[in-house]
Amino acid sequence: MKKGLILWILAFVLTIITAIYQRVTGPTYPISGTVQINQNQINYKLARSHGGVDDHKVLINVKEDNFTGYLYFKRFKTNDEWTKLPLEYINGDLIANLPHQPPAGKLEYYVELLKNETSIKIPEHNSVVIRFKGDVPLYILIPHVIAMFMSMLLSNRTGLEFFNNGKNLKKLTIWTIATLLIGGFVLGPLTQEYAFGELWTGFPFGYDLTDNKTLIAMIGWLVAFYMYTKSKSPKTWGLIASLILLVVYLIPHSVLGSELDYNKIDKEKQNIEQLKLE
Repeated sequence: MKKGLILWILAFVLTIITAIYQRVTGPTYPISGTVQINQNQINYKLARSHGGVDDHKVLINVKEDNFTGYLYFKRFKTNDEWTKLPLEYINGDLIANLPHQPPAGKLEYYVELLKNETSIKIPEHNSVVIRFKGDVPLYILIPHVIAMFMSMLLSNRTGLEFFNNGKNLKKLTIWTIATLLIGGFVLGPLTQEYAFGELWTGFPFGYDLTDNKTLIAMIGWLVAFYMYTKSKSPKTWGLIASLILLVVYLIPHSVLGSELDYNKIDKEKQNIEQLKLE
């Protein structure tokens, strides 16, 4: 097998592992588990992200109709009292709806499951935080995901060119920068605009880690491209840039992402009401 093909396979495997790790460790990945109540084993899966304009349906599969329960929720990072909603039994499931929130709005919630005189909290030790977002058109979302995947694949392959003859280094670097530019700086902001109403919330406008890590990765690759003709060892700069992108992409997706400040909104409403009274 040719060395170039081996390096492409290694780059692909590394990309898949990184993508899976980023997905399952991110703050939008569902919380799942199993609880035991009166000899009944209940499996659950609670969402941490909701897209669209409708309410979010919380569903616990219990199979039997002798279960009851309640859904508790409140706005995230507020002093709100917990709202309590009864769960409705429908065809083996206990169901209640979390009310729709504006884009980037978050709710904290948990479920209390009851059978006879026994109750159990789901999840047992913590509550779940769910973030609401707008619908992103598939014609933007799918190309965005593909472009970001390709930029990671090409970045890994370009870095592995350090162990090859380097004849493809410049071409691979250009393709890496191009896919990162399209995925992270064209389609990425469009995705965020549809989801949260803002094109860019990273430096210098905010602290969104997803935007900032994309910016860091791009700077790394632009430096590598510049050093292609300036350095005696351009392959080293390609390897460094690929490692930078790998490290920043190991940071879970959506960490420190867009978040609605309910306390600020409440204060603004109070000020408006006060002005009306005056």
